[in-house]
Amino acid sequence: MNSNEPVRKAVVILSGGLDSTTCMGMAQEAGYELFPLTFDYGQRHRIELDNARQVAEFYGVQNRHKVVQLGFLRDFGGSALTDDTIAVPTANQGEATEQESEIPVTYVPGRNLLFLSIATSFAEVMGCEAIYIGVNALDYSGYPDCRPEFIGKVEEVIALATKVGVEGKGITIQTPLISLTKADIIREGSRLGVPYELTTSCYNGKLEACGDCDSCRLRLKGFADAGMSDPIVYAAQD
Repeated sequence: MNSNEPVRKAVVILSGGLDSTTCMGMAQEAGYELFPLTFDYGQRHRIELDNARQVAEFYGVQNRHKVVQLGFLRDFGGSALTDDTIAVPTANQGEATEQESEIPVTYVPGRNLLFLSIATSFAEVMGCEAIYIGVNALDYSGYPDCRPEFIGKVEEVIALATKVGVEGKGITIQTPLISLTKADIIREGSRLGVPYELTTSCYNGKLEACGDCDSCRLRLKGFADAGMSDPIVYAAQD
């Protein structure tokens, strides 16, 4: 990059999972200075917060990594990820597939709307021109806040509701995974040297991934379809 060119900056919504960590690698390759943003919303799988910190350290941006508290989402409940009375779907409830026909119980009401609103505030303050979020083809048919239509509408709101938007500079929402399968994501991340060994996808929040919840099974299927081995540790299955 020419030293006279302005530094391009991007907020990356970083959960510590496979998809968001792949977004870190893709944003870095695109030439952005990374500003990772992680949300502690009382999720059952709080272990992912430690994974996010490790990923930020791997990319050398731990000094710019922000963790935002949104514990009220657990107070609200309404999701298997925030309400202990709602069970996380497991293998005995049917085979995990890449497309869901109905909204799953792991949907957290309003989560991505909140995440993108706060990321917009962070981006505007830090002078970032983009927000990366790891929504993808596995999710958008099941989760209403992962659909391309939703992302497009949020971009419209950002243009109307921010100083940079009014001034014509704007902030874009980058969704580089949205048309990729899990196997495609893993292949791309592997090409970029993404540290999948530092990530977790398990919804049950144990030190060793359960291998049984929907998220674990989709991750394992993605690695198998990509012809690769998942580098994280899974609990022994009976």
